Amino acid sequence: QVQLVESGGGLVQAGGSLRLSCAASGVIFSINAMAWYRQSPGKQRELVAAITSGGSTGYADSVKGRFTISKDNAENTMYLSMNSLKPEDTGVYYCNAEIKRLPGDVEFDYWGQGTQVTVSS
Repeated sequence: QVQLVESGGGLVQAGGSLRLSCAASGVIFSINAMAWYRQSPGKQRELVAAITSGGSTGYADSVKGRFTISKDNAENTMYLSMNSLKPEDTGVYYCNAEIKRLPGDVEFDYWGQGTQVTVSS
């Protein structure tokens, strides 16, 4: 069994900062890409940032220059540092990872349960 557990969400004023964490646990042989998604009220889930196994990163235009995605391979943990937060960043943030549980396995997509981020104006 593989689990992704997010933490670090909360309520913050506009202009503030938060750091989200996503810890992967269970039977894990390798992790390919990892990503953060968010779902804002009344909107579809959208990709916020992604990081490959080699460390290449990509960001949604709306968060470029404000958010930074990173990971600790030894701890199977991914982070999202969010600065200069805006009310439109409000939403539930989900962790996603492409994980191979055993050698020779195919990769499966796993999701965390989400963590709420609320930015007040």
